[in-house]
Amino acid sequence: MRKTTSKNYAIAHFDDIPAVSCPCGMSQRAFATPDNQTVTIHKVHISEDAQAHYHKKLTEIYLILETEGEAFMELDGSKFPLQPMTTVLIKPGCRHRAIGKMKIINVSVPAFDPEDEWLDEPTPETPSWI
Repeated sequence: MRKTTSKNYAIAHFDDIPAVSCPCGMSQRAFATPDNQTVTIHKVHISEDAQAHYHKKLTEIYLILETEGEAFMELDGSKFPLQPMTTVLIKPGCRHRAIGKMKIINVSVPAFDPEDEWLDEPTPETPSWI
């Protein structure tokens, strides 16, 4: 494994990080360790059935690397087209999901916390973006 950690730095290689399931698809999370509460960076393969979700504490930045066909971002019910090298800043409380297959880099500040991933319970009155 190509991972190096010191008191003052850390180096990780995405090829060595196992992917985990997430509401967006599959995510590889670099620097997601109990001793790091500052920031994490994720390589995410967005699936076509990504779920809308939000975070109460996290701010996320998406950097779109690749898209397969049309790609969009739903942010609090509004839909925005995406193309490679687009960036999206998602603040706490913003309900969001990516639409379409794509690869992204996701930066989470503070560091990603799986306990801060909130899915709304669907109801007949729930808008389609939730």
